[in-house]
Amino acid sequence: MTDRTYGTRLPGMPAEPLSGKLIVIEGADGSGRTTEVALLKSWLEVEGHSVVDTGLRRSDLVSGEIDRAKKGHTLGATTMALLYAADFADQLENKIVPALSAGSTVLADRYIYTLMARAIARGASRAWARELYGFALRPDRVLFLDARPEILLHRAIAKYGTLDYWESGMDLSLSRDLFESFFRYQDLLSREFEWMRRDYDFVRVDANRAPEQVHADVQRHIAPLYGAAEGPGAPRPRRPRASLRRARSRAASA
Repeated sequence: MTDRTYGTRLPGMPAEPLSGKLIVIEGADGSGRTTEVALLKSWLEVEGHSVVDTGLRRSDLVSGEIDRAKKGHTLGATTMALLYAADFADQLENKIVPALSAGSTVLADRYIYTLMARAIARGASRAWARELYGFALRPDRVLFLDARPEILLHRAIAKYGTLDYWESGMDLSLSRDLFESFFRYQDLLSREFEWMRRDYDFVRVDANRAPEQVHADVQRHIAPLYGAAEGPGAPRPRRPRASLRRARSRAASA
């Protein structure tokens, strides 16, 4: 891939093209992103590709501050958006770009699109969100795992036993009822993801199905990045089997 961004490049970014591939798995909480990232990583590594995975709130710089702010509910929406942007910028500079420069594939469990949707749902303008994340690299592929809200609800309850305060938009005072707030918040995010799907060239994947069906579709969209299916170094689509069991175990413990 090249080093082309959506706007202004971060200072110190390498001028030469980046030889690795950046693949983003987007979707709401409960859409199966973590499972799919684990399956993709296993599949690509078996085929001989170096893979680095990343996601939200994983920088050493501010991830701890974000967690503390969320627990205390003490910061405003703009401040939280800026903290998330700092978290992303730190990972971009110190993890994503070095991995791409070394020729590795970077798998991102969510990217700037979720951060933009959350900020806009909390009052930011689309223009502000675009400009804030203009330094982000353009991925080679963005796959959006699209699941119905009722499916997301069922999976969240099955995994956690309850709904997450932030993933339900309770801070927005959409409703006093947690479940009603959840559905209203998912609707707000869905509206933002819809225009981003067009503007940022998302590939939609039906995530209402079983993980192995979703993974088969994802493989089909990813394989061309590595050449023709029969070409050297191109990953070969296969049934997940044992790797699916490992991915489910990993997702359950996340």
